[in-house]
Amino acid sequence: MIEVVLDTETTGLSVAKGHRIVEIGCIELKNQIPTSKTFHCYLNPQRKVSEDALKVHGYTDEFLSNKKKFKDVVDDFLNFIKNKKLVIHNAEFDLSHLNNELKLLGKNKISNYNVVDTLILARDKFPGSQISLDALCKRYRIDNSKRTHHTAIIDCELLSKVYINLLDQKEPMLNFQNQEILNLKSNLNKTNSYYKKVIVPTNEELKNHEKYLKNKLKKNFF
Repeated sequence: MIEVVLDTETTGLSVAKGHRIVEIGCIELKNQIPTSKTFHCYLNPQRKVSEDALKVHGYTDEFLSNKKKFKDVVDDFLNFIKNKKLVIHNAEFDLSHLNNELKLLGKNKISNYNVVDTLILARDKFPGSQISLDALCKRYRIDNSKRTHHTAIIDCELLSKVYINLLDQKEPMLNFQNQEILNLKSNLNKTNSYYKKVIVPTNEELKNHEKYLKNKLKKNFF
């Protein structure tokens, strides 16, 4: 199964107040394992970043001023996510902003029928507990030390790990530091495994054994 973990950063919370997307990050998963395929871009929102949003992601108006506009990347973005299930933390927020950008360009909105919202998964699994991305990383002992600010691509990397844990699947550590340890354990298991070989006697061997026992019994008791 092919899925895409997706995250956005914006100039502010509300689409109704004219806020726009400043960053899109996507990581492709195949059977919950990250592939080498990603989509990432910064965007010129053509408006000022709110003070609250600046504190969250740290992208200044100056930094964003020379970046591409959404219309310049929309086709590549839509092709990347085409026919793939989307995995989003708080999907309502990201989809509202993405669909607003698509609406401004006269394009069809992204349907939520093929979207997994990890916020809902976490809420159902841990009712009454904190379910922010940071809180879930802490719960599952996922290193989020690189997350000094909210950035779309780093958040996608973290969410891909959280997602696997929320599905109760053991995280595949294929691209991480623990791979060497896993290889060592695997080799040790192969070396130290005890194999019990069962030998089945042939009919001729059974007859010879029976004949031997009869002769032995005669010698001992008669």
